[in-house]
Amino acid sequence: MNRPMTGDFPQYSYPSGMVAGLAFDFLFKRAHSFREDGIACIERMKPSLQVLGEKAIPQNGPCLVTFNHYYRPGFNAWWMSLALAATIPAEIHFVMTGELTFPGKWYAPLGRAGSRWLLKRFSTIYGFTSMPPMPPRLQDVKARASSVRRVLAFARSHPQAILGLAPEGGDQPGGLLAMPPAGTGRFILLLADLGFPVLPVGCFEEAGAFCLHFGEVYNLKIPEGLASKEKDAAAAGCVMQKIALLLPERLRGEFTAWKEEPVSLKETGS
Repeated sequence: MNRPMTGDFPQYSYPSGMVAGLAFDFLFKRAHSFREDGIACIERMKPSLQVLGEKAIPQNGPCLVTFNHYYRPGFNAWWMSLALAATIPAEIHFVMTGELTFPGKWYAPLGRAGSRWLLKRFSTIYGFTSMPPMPPRLQDVKARASSVRRVLAFARSHPQAILGLAPEGGDQPGGLLAMPPAGTGRFILLLADLGFPVLPVGCFEEAGAFCLHFGEVYNLKIPEGLASKEKDAAAAGCVMQKIALLLPERLRGEFTAWKEEPVSLKETGS
């Protein structure tokens, strides 16, 4: 399962009926089901989505789904969320980016402005919470704090919800797993303190298929007496190590040394 990619990738496409309905709701700011969109899209995927660790898929909340921000040129990150939405039998409240940054592109200023408007509308119709982009920028401190408060308020008012979060918050070079930005660990700890156990999921492409590997849900706990920065790093490290175990070694990045049984599609009847 850890053999190199061959260059063959799944076929990702969108059903025309879903696109038309989404466009209508987008235009008129009507609520839209992301789970229904996920099912419609994943049903068209060729080859079929491969799911490992099916017994760990939550049937209801509370739960915080944490997954890696898989990346390769040509792969669109929303397929991870669509696949999770199609596989977990409940609507997921995703924490999503509020802006695309287009690093190094001449059109970046215009692209950033346009993406802010576009993503804000998507977060509205899907009922998600958006956050400023990663890596953190000084001008986003207040906006990020506000977003964190909104997520925590949602969690308090929806104690049985399923939340979705990619802790890395953005594309990583080579798609390799990396430590999240500072503050992410503390944020997840706050959700854990509200009664949300953590479910790790590994997202990756292998042998021409897109794969989700579900791990066992756990309660996030760290040693007592740590300073704030140590607490943040310990929580983030624990979360990412759990995700690393669900990925092929080639994608584990700085967590490569954290080894267990290798990922294998033979684990399920998928």
